[in-house]
Amino acid sequence: MVSGVIKVDNLLEKIAADLATLIKAKQIDNPMMIGIRTGGVWLAERLHQQLDLSSPLGTLDISFYRDDFSRAGLNPKVQPSVLPNATEDRHIILVDDVIMSGRTIRAAMNELFDYGRPASITLVTLLDLNRRELPIQADITGDTLALGPDEQVKLTGPEPLALEIRKKPSL
Repeated sequence: MVSGVIKVDNLLEKIAADLATLIKAKQIDNPMMIGIRTGGVWLAERLHQQLDLSSPLGTLDISFYRDDFSRAGLNPKVQPSVLPNATEDRHIILVDDVIMSGRTIRAAMNELFDYGRPASITLVTLLDLNRRELPIQADITGDTLALGPDEQVKLTGPEPLALEIRKKPSL
């Protein structure tokens, strides 16, 4: 059951403006944007277009890098990661939909470093749920959201992009 829907467009505009300011302040030329499947890719596609980045967009599927892989098993929708350029010495903009525990981002960074050592990684997330288990923070976030213990958030898309706040299913 959906208990609320949040439109994403205003958050994306804020993120794009903040990201453009950060890129300029850090004097980063030609950053490489990479989205984490699935929601992060949808957001990265929009941001990549809004910022008119020249480097092709990359995608990561971190399924094999998750620390709960042995418990959760293989997701039947696993797709290959696609990094159209080398990551070595590149300034990476890593995009995900929600940061909660930090474990997804840790897995993404582990995979990125398997491809090479980036010059820097800037983390961009649509939402921060502030439930960290690892000391990983987003550099740019659209908003912070406090959920009740019986709630969860889900990005739906790709068209239209919307955040749904749902009641967790009862066990």
